[in-house]
Amino acid sequence: MIYLSPEQIAQYRADGATVVRGAFSHAQMKLLEQGITRNMAEPSPLAIIASKPEDPGYFIEDFCNWQRIDEYRRFIFESPAAEIAAQLMGGDEVRLYHDHLLVKEPKTTAKTPWHQDQPYYNIDGTMNCSMWLPVDPVNAASTLKFVAGSHLGGWLMPRTFMNNEAKWFPEGSLKELPDIDDNPDQFKILAWALEPGDAVFFHMLTLHGAGGVAGGNRRRVLSVRFIGDDITHAPRKWRTSPPFPGLVARLAAGAKLEAEEFPVVWRAP
Repeated sequence: MIYLSPEQIAQYRADGATVVRGAFSHAQMKLLEQGITRNMAEPSPLAIIASKPEDPGYFIEDFCNWQRIDEYRRFIFESPAAEIAAQLMGGDEVRLYHDHLLVKEPKTTAKTPWHQDQPYYNIDGTMNCSMWLPVDPVNAASTLKFVAGSHLGGWLMPRTFMNNEAKWFPEGSLKELPDIDDNPDQFKILAWALEPGDAVFFHMLTLHGAGGVAGGNRRRVLSVRFIGDDITHAPRKWRTSPPFPGLVARLAAGAKLEAEEFPVVWRAP
């Protein structure tokens, strides 16, 4: 059991993000690295390239692979990730929402734009937690950055990373993101350099973004999304990211996500 400090839990709830150092063993990190290597060699139909052709490196993402990549499944079910999420969220039960691979190869200049995650999804509720876990050392320039407290300010317009298109909610239906990069003094930015075994945990409404990777650095990350007691199904009229085909026919709007795609990974003793 990994026991978080009261300060870590308070930071997560007030700022929407916190860091947990040394949470995962060397063996767990090797298992995860093996899963990422397999995922890169065998991408799913959901895999996308999130960098432009002229980028000297490239940025690849993939989603929802835990059911076919045994290393991911073992890591998610056997590591302390879910129990850490439980301490941060509170509540009696934690379900897996999905896994998300994010790899930036050396010399990738593509940034991950500032965004919230939850507006891309098919869920409502507040008890959620995402883990961002790199298997490579990540310096301050390439790490994930957060706007402290932004998870408390409501939903903002989700847009495509490549072309800034409003594919999910109609133009004007949600407030636009603030201009964080041009007004850094107006925001409290959280960012942590990370070593293998360290992870950041953040709320799905916390604004976050990241830079590229310089030189020969490589940034391989698995992000695992967890959901808690008050999360319910929110069917959308559009294709969510990631999509869950056929779920609408099996699960009513407002229902808890009690389906095989979303297994329970932790319960209160």
